[in-house]
Amino acid sequence: MKNINYIGLIIILIVFGLLFIPKIVDRVANNTQVDSNRSVPAKPLAYIKLNGEAKKVPKFLMRNQDSLLISNEDFKGKVYLAEFFFTRCPTICLIMNKNIKILDDRFGDRQDFGIASFTIDPDNDKPHVLKKYAENYSVKSQNWHFLTDKKSTVYELANSGFSIFAGINPAVAGGFEHQGYFALIDKNGYIRSRVDRFDNPIVYYSGLDSEDQEIQGVDMLFEDVQRLLKE
Repeated sequence: MKNINYIGLIIILIVFGLLFIPKIVDRVANNTQVDSNRSVPAKPLAYIKLNGEAKKVPKFLMRNQDSLLISNEDFKGKVYLAEFFFTRCPTICLIMNKNIKILDDRFGDRQDFGIASFTIDPDNDKPHVLKKYAENYSVKSQNWHFLTDKKSTVYELANSGFSIFAGINPAVAGGFEHQGYFALIDKNGYIRSRVDRFDNPIVYYSGLDSEDQEIQGVDMLFEDVQRLLKE
């Protein structure tokens, strides 16, 4: 009886081998094997639309930490990040510039990458103050410009140009309040972003750290800057 069972088991194994092993080999050879964990290709980065048109960075002309005049044209042909901050900020700017420095360390040796940091405290943040601030951060990129101008010009650029809030508020630490966002701009001057699960652009990337988020804004930017550099 045992011999009959063994013979039956051997026959089953032989049939299985004849029927299924060639198919498995063929799938492997043609790279068609099923992988339930195969990653889904990332969606293209969105353009931010305003009245049906892709939104470009507004024109600006400001002095940087070396007292040189820098405009949006100086960033043409570069993928760059824009932020609004101030050097005496005791709160979110410290986190924002810690994170943006990660991106500067990674991409700062490229001529097609840059950062525009606009101060919202121009009365204090003169070029020599910005120069010292940049030195304290050991800025790597030759295209990381810390920019200053009249308050009215900077606030117009922030609130109307980028729609990133910045304002004076004596009641908060440091005397100024602003949103901790980074804008991502492509080589042609268009503001770009990834989309959420509903295919809506996230518009801006958080420059802050969030404990309830698995992927931080700086992690998204690390990936998305690379994508735009290849375009």
